[in-house]
Amino acid sequence: MARKLALTTDKLKDLGADKLAQLVMEEAERNAGFRRQVKAALAGKSGPDAIAKLIDRRLSGLARAKSFIEWDKARAFAEDLRSLTDTITSELGPAAPALAIDRLLRFIATHEQVFERVDDSSGRVQDVYYQAIHATGDLAHCLTAPEADLLPEKIMIALGESTHGYLSDVTEAVAAHLPQDSLARWDGDLKDTIAERQVEDAARNSDGWFYSMTSQWAAMRQTLASARGDLDLLIALEFKKPPHMQDTLGIAAQLLEIGRSAEALEWARKPGRRTFGEADDGLSPERVSLEARILDATGDRSAAQALRWRCFEARLSADILREHLKQLPDFEDIEVEERAHAFALEKADPEVALRFFLDWPRLELAAKLITTHPHRWDGGDWHTLPKVAGLLEHDHPLAATILYRALLDNILDRARSKAYGHGAKYLGKLGLLAGEADAIRPSGMVNHAIYLAKLKTAHPRKSGFWARVGDGEPKKTQASGARRPVWIKDDG
Repeated sequence: MARKLALTTDKLKDLGADKLAQLVMEEAERNAGFRRQVKAALAGKSGPDAIAKLIDRRLSGLARAKSFIEWDKARAFAEDLRSLTDTITSELGPAAPALAIDRLLRFIATHEQVFERVDDSSGRVQDVYYQAIHATGDLAHCLTAPEADLLPEKIMIALGESTHGYLSDVTEAVAAHLPQDSLARWDGDLKDTIAERQVEDAARNSDGWFYSMTSQWAAMRQTLASARGDLDLLIALEFKKPPHMQDTLGIAAQLLEIGRSAEALEWARKPGRRTFGEADDGLSPERVSLEARILDATGDRSAAQALRWRCFEARLSADILREHLKQLPDFEDIEVEERAHAFALEKADPEVALRFFLDWPRLELAAKLITTHPHRWDGGDWHTLPKVAGLLEHDHPLAATILYRALLDNILDRARSKAYGHGAKYLGKLGLLAGEADAIRPSGMVNHAIYLAKLKTAHPRKSGFWARVGDGEPKKTQASGARRPVWIKDDG
């Protein structure tokens, strides 16, 4: 069979200018976005100003547009926007970074009116705006010092009152590439602007909640403080937030990095903001990992190890246990690891313990856990259990059988007709595993033949399922010298 021809630059050059021009013209007729990119490339022959004018016309049209984009045209609309940003970054950016950033900021400033025109539940349009934001940061690195000094003012003019959060995102993208003097002046301007807006907000006669730009501007000040290396200002601004919104762990990590361990420990132990659904016990693995590292830095290794073990007992975090074991002397870690495994098997919640043994990984202990609690597994957990059963089926057939039965029972008991194909596959797996699983099954677990008979008795009218199964009889194994069995179908 002939190998597929790969497209490369050299091979395309071999086609010759005339043939390539013909192909470009044909594609440009079919693809409006490609046609615009070709026009921009041609305009580039006349210099960056010509490209900028071409882009400006498209930006002006985007800003003027008011019509709603129907759902079936949303993808094409997103691709058209992406074509525009690609033209700015690839055609104008290399020739004139400052001009390209000006156009990217104009584009980003259209986000609010664009989002009102299109249902972007897929996130395609928003992705284009994030692409433009990242491109702004990349191009800021190419600016001359005078051009970079002007950038904060341009950003504030274009996005200063944007409520969507893109102002903060753009600030974060460009801050690392601006001169220190520019950062300091931008921070001072934001500080004054916040103070003025707070006075206006306080005088506002409002009976309910309203959005104030001050929170976004304050976040920008923290970004600028980080870029300037001014941790004390960053902390002072963090203190002004409500306690439940403070990034306590982020502050603690930065304090630890510069050796201010005592302050870092205070911040690590503050309540701060939490991940949604996280228990309020101070034992989240992220928090414990950081606090324990801080305790190590202060010399209190026993407290650090005690904290790690307490977190392991509460959460069965494989990462925390690894950190705990790394701090132990040679050979002592083996004993502690065995104690941790015994704890997970005997005292922990089986579902949590299963995740731990898979993360460690110790598949034989995962299998032992499953067979110790055969009725604990929820067959409705279809996004996890099939993967686990697949990992176990060759070396731990009994544990895999328990999981496949749970999955199949759930499908049939709930008459999940759309999942009958999966159910038939699980029954096929059970047939393949029956020879080994039946030989080691506990007394309270029926063999495969009885299990299959009970299925047929309990679900005789689920023809959609049985039609996919055939006779449903277990397939037999053929012995081989390989470590794993080779499954074959007995057609006799």
